[in-house]
Amino acid sequence: MQLSQRVEIPVARESVWLALNDHRILMQCLPGCEQFEPSEENCFTIVLLAKVGPVKARFQGQVELSDIQHATSYVLSGAGKGGVAGFAKGSASVQLADVEGSEGATVLTYAVNSSVGGKLAQVGSRLVRGAASKMANEFFTRFVGVVTNNPEQEVLIETIES
Repeated sequence: MQLSQRVEIPVARESVWLALNDHRILMQCLPGCEQFEPSEENCFTIVLLAKVGPVKARFQGQVELSDIQHATSYVLSGAGKGGVAGFAKGSASVQLADVEGSEGATVLTYAVNSSVGGKLAQVGSRLVRGAASKMANEFFTRFVGVVTNNPEQEVLIETIES
């Protein structure tokens, strides 16, 4: 499955970068996240409760940051197992840039490539993609609310067709 989106965040790029690298903020913003703890440099242990169609499972796994370019980009890779529900693995390329013509605003663009197995694969790619898109939208809505200190902040999320 592939998913790409563009999110405008009305906060300076350095502040967005710092928030994207704060595991406490990520845990707070990621729907169903029960644990997001550093395990070693640029690696995290994560526990996430997710529901995709009729399949609900607690996934345990690892997330790693690589190809880090301060305040500009990184690659986030991860894999998790959800018991009988199956597994999920993938990576996301995340890029930050200043919004043209707007001082102190950032555009975040990401592209995810992922795969699932087990019962998750049986529910169909349409449901998996829908659940992933919903989770991403919830994450960025919460994330923008946290970094702007305004939970009511309007969020512009644009899906990029590939």
